[in-house]
Amino acid sequence: MSRLRAVLIGSAVGLLAAGCASFPEQPGPAGWSAQVQLTPQAGPKPELPGEMSPGQGQGQQQGQTPTSVPPPQGCKDFNRAVIATCLNPVSGVALTDVNQSTGVVTALATERTTGRLLKVTQDVDPVEVAKFEVDAAADGGLTGLTLSPTYPEDQLVYVYVTTATDNRVMRLAPGDVPKPVLTGIPKGPTGNRGVLAYDASGALLVATGDAGNPANAADPASLAGKVLRIDGSGQPAKGNPTAGSRVLTSGLHSPGGLCVAADGSKTWVTDATPTSDALYRVESGKPLAAPAWSWPDKPGVAGCASLTDTVWLATSNTPGTLFLPMNPDGSFTGKPEPAFEKEDAFGRLGPMVALDDKTALVGTVNKNPGGTPVSSDDRVVIIVRPDNQGGSKD
Repeated sequence: MSRLRAVLIGSAVGLLAAGCASFPEQPGPAGWSAQVQLTPQAGPKPELPGEMSPGQGQGQQQGQTPTSVPPPQGCKDFNRAVIATCLNPVSGVALTDVNQSTGVVTALATERTTGRLLKVTQDVDPVEVAKFEVDAAADGGLTGLTLSPTYPEDQLVYVYVTTATDNRVMRLAPGDVPKPVLTGIPKGPTGNRGVLAYDASGALLVATGDAGNPANAADPASLAGKVLRIDGSGQPAKGNPTAGSRVLTSGLHSPGGLCVAADGSKTWVTDATPTSDALYRVESGKPLAAPAWSWPDKPGVAGCASLTDTVWLATSNTPGTLFLPMNPDGSFTGKPEPAFEKEDAFGRLGPMVALDDKTALVGTVNKNPGGTPVSSDDRVVIIVRPDNQGGSKD
């Protein structure tokens, strides 16, 4: 995602090159259906996130009143930070394009319970790219999404799916049926959630749940309860701590977010344990020990973004986000700072992907039980870090 962050910082990018990857012939897996071709981008030119007028997309976070942006009318949302509306709870997001000539933002989004992978563009109805047959019981379903680090060239998309028999990583290329990359990740009554990210070397990181059995997380032979590091074909990536093993670290229950710093120096994973929510720093070959931070009140810490001086966290049980001010060595000395928790913000958030050091793409989960959805929920949104949030406390 570093290339995409760079183009967003510049506030304009060219269209991503349309490419097509080829794979060895094999039967298409059950549970997939071919979808219609993507429609051309359209829509009026919006202001980019970094160019928003005060109050646009930020409400009271920028000192504006709740009436700065009119409330939604059906699926129409007047907040220019909103990319897509009227979705089911969003489980994954990924930026794909900021159109050079129009400024229109396009992204991909996944819905956990429906199994839909959607192309979402401002002011255009979502387009279904693919649909997975998923088992969305408990925390399973379509839960993870990431783009190939060379997405502008190969257009490859990776997802994490709970099927009727297992949890697995799938790969989708333009014009091709989705293909399995890694199958046989244990499935259970709980602990099926999985999330994806790429590290600085281009290896695919896969955080897996423990399938409801903590013994799986402690078993080095099991793929459950781990952060795995694999190549594009699902094999152990070069440089893993144990040769021939996909395991980078172990000890997870139900991961909700996986994020890597832009310079590759730090990797973080969030986890929902039976007693608390936790943020762990991922270190190669070392089991997850004491969390870097934990929340006994369980706000539903989910997606994350590793910024220069803070870790930014989405919360799915309470509205808004949390900023954990971070020292250069990755330690934390300040308390989590809330933001976007006001009634005029976007409510409960699930997935989060950093676009640059001030901006993130998020998906809302207000239609989940206990949420308070507005008429345009659930949404894909670009949020901008308030100037007074995060930062080292040295």
